[in-house]
Amino acid sequence: MERYKRMNEQGIYYFHQGTNYRAYDLLGAHFTSNGVVFRVFAPNAKAVSVVGEFNGWNKRANPMYKISDEGIWEVVIENVKEYACYQYVIKTKRGKYIYKSDPYAFHSELRPSKGSKVYNIDNCYKFTDHAWMNSRRFNQALDKPINIYELHLGSWRRYENGEVFDYRKLGFEVSNYAKEMGYTHIEVMPVSEYPYDPSWGYQVTGYYSITSRYGTPADFMDFVNTCHLNGIGVIVDWVPGHFTKDDHGLIEFDGGYVYEDPNPKRMEHEGWGTRIFDYGRCEIQSFLVSSACFLFDKFHIDGIRVDAVSGMLYLDFCKDPKTAPKNNLGGNINLEAKAFIEKTNKVVHELFPGVLTIAEESTAYPYITKKVEDGGLGFDLKWNMGWMNDTLRYMKQDPIYRRYDHDKISFQMTYIYSERYVLALSHDEVVHMKGSMINKMPGEYPQKFSNLKAYYTYMMTHPGKKLLFMGGEIAQFREWSESRELDWSVLKYDTHKKLQDYVKKLNHLYLENNCLHANDFNWDGFKWISVDDKDHNIFAYERIGKNNDKIITILNFSACPWDNYCFSLENGEYELLLDSEDLAYGGLTYRTGKRFNVTEEAIFLDLMPCGALLLKKIK
Repeated sequence: MERYKRMNEQGIYYFHQGTNYRAYDLLGAHFTSNGVVFRVFAPNAKAVSVVGEFNGWNKRANPMYKISDEGIWEVVIENVKEYACYQYVIKTKRGKYIYKSDPYAFHSELRPSKGSKVYNIDNCYKFTDHAWMNSRRFNQALDKPINIYELHLGSWRRYENGEVFDYRKLGFEVSNYAKEMGYTHIEVMPVSEYPYDPSWGYQVTGYYSITSRYGTPADFMDFVNTCHLNGIGVIVDWVPGHFTKDDHGLIEFDGGYVYEDPNPKRMEHEGWGTRIFDYGRCEIQSFLVSSACFLFDKFHIDGIRVDAVSGMLYLDFCKDPKTAPKNNLGGNINLEAKAFIEKTNKVVHELFPGVLTIAEESTAYPYITKKVEDGGLGFDLKWNMGWMNDTLRYMKQDPIYRRYDHDKISFQMTYIYSERYVLALSHDEVVHMKGSMINKMPGEYPQKFSNLKAYYTYMMTHPGKKLLFMGGEIAQFREWSESRELDWSVLKYDTHKKLQDYVKKLNHLYLENNCLHANDFNWDGFKWISVDDKDHNIFAYERIGKNNDKIITILNFSACPWDNYCFSLENGEYELLLDSEDLAYGGLTYRTGKRFNVTEEAIFLDLMPCGALLLKKIK
């Protein structure tokens, strides 16, 4: 008992110092030999009590007591059963009573209900993924293939009656599909509890509560465990940049500003209708860093993709620069947020070696993926938003006009090694009237598929790790919606099924060929063969592996065929690994597997309209 008390005293001290990275072991609801202990941080509260099913929701039945001068409250309640619903009733300094869900709750009621649930997270599941966990540092090394399938759990597949799959069924179905298709990881959109379905999880109320839409925390543990047993890593979207203003959540938690920045000019993302965290407050650092560690510790996840990093870094993000607040040096960087990001990356990598942290950052802020000790923010990878915007602009063009945007493809190589990038075609590109991936492509029905196959070939052979949002691999024509499952019925049509087969083939070639992933982040892995022929819309380049193995990518983004097009290649024997216009993939040729001898450092090839070829040097 004395040891337990001493541990709590240390935990409280470090929590207030901003260095308790397991704050979830201190705050929230925990089973003990004396009952369930409830602890909450409410520094501005005049009084706090726990109400729930166990006391008839009587706010006078179980008052809490301050155990730290800085505002942690505690009470132990006997005979509380697991899954019992509860909330905190907080009396503000103005005498108003407000009802709040537990910021550290491990489980929550299903929306629209707002209560937290008592949950024994330490004894709810036994993982069997030891082999994966022991080899994770090797599997996720940056010279290994990282090919991510992004999905929204509630709309990937559903039962015939429209009901969503639970975590356990999703784990089985998704991991089998991802493995068959040649993905190394899945990335799930946020699973922290959130009230509003169309927010997709990006407006959070429960940072320690895995959403109850698909089951319990133990069910989500099983989801991750099953993925690991199938050799699939799990990345989770994490949202420390802002939080929703629903009244039962973090907003003005105890009647004062606890979680949000108290400066009115820095408090809100007006465009998103959300509050911004007070990154300079030590207790909020403990809260947020712990919430990232919690996912790695309790759920064995393999990476976090940090949402909206630009919104955290810039004080004038989505604001008028003339009226936006400045930092104490007169600049536009949120220095407290920057320090928080650095701390998070450093702590996560120290405590959980081999995991990935990935930034969604849309500006040219420097050194995102440089180590903190070397002056960077400490992320492992960064989404390449410039690559996505430039290349989609190019692909949307009618091929006759692409010559004027030729540099949208070639420009990438001027900065591609400035950071460690993920080439991401994410959910953001197929919503809000942006069109699905197939509908972004110009031309009639067959031309759309040819363009998309060529584009995917370019993506999978370009330097950088990969990410594709669900539905892109089957050429779903409708934009994605969280309210329905993907249009899997399109696979009844031959063209869609063959495009899915093509994506599968590309993915497996990426996995199997060292030259397509081992040198993603240095010039040793890339060499242009043809970059300036804008009149023919031709690009060609080599990807080079650590053993000097090579794959040549040839792209004809023109709507015209080019017969006997000449490329300069090293002498030797080459195999045509893949032709995007092969009959097997909905095209009109049958050349895959054909071999070519290059004897005078030149090869003449017939190029199909909007087609892609992959050649491998075999001798």
